[in-house]
Amino acid sequence: MSYPRAELEEMVERWLAINKECEKNLNWEPMAELYTDDATYGWNVGPNDEFMAVGKEEIKELALGSEMSGLGGWVYPYQHVLIDDVKGEIMGLWKQVAIAKRDDGSHYEVAGLGGSWFVYGGDFKWKWQRDFFDVGNATAVFMEMIKHDKLTEGMQKRLERAMAGERLPGHFGHGEAPVGLWER
Repeated sequence: MSYPRAELEEMVERWLAINKECEKNLNWEPMAELYTDDATYGWNVGPNDEFMAVGKEEIKELALGSEMSGLGGWVYPYQHVLIDDVKGEIMGLWKQVAIAKRDDGSHYEVAGLGGSWFVYGGDFKWKWQRDFFDVGNATAVFMEMIKHDKLTEGMQKRLERAMAGERLPGHFGHGEAPVGLWER
């Protein structure tokens, strides 16, 4: 569906502003107000795991709540945003950077590209979001942080649960999620 370019640009500005505020407050749940009630938000986590939240409340509780709870002290600066005003779609490319630093003073950062693909639902809300990031590079940086005792307590607990084989809420085997990654 087509939307006025100015409206989509304003949506992006609202999104970037709330991202910065949530990073500062270590709480991403307020971002849920920028989703439609029936929105879906998902991502792939390797060959055997996908995450999917269906509906604004699950997005708030799972995607922005439990999934982000171990990532306090991380920022996601957007590097570039592409807007397709004919289709009402936005692609935002971001970095994943920890506030924690290595001994040389550099920040821990997930190498490679990270991004979010959005479908706009009108009224300054997303109706569909899919994230992508390099799982191998994310694992490598978390392992490096473990080695140097730089993980937050929340991330330590989350990784312990994952290593124990416990499937976290919102996580599904490949192809088993209530909504497929490509499904609209």
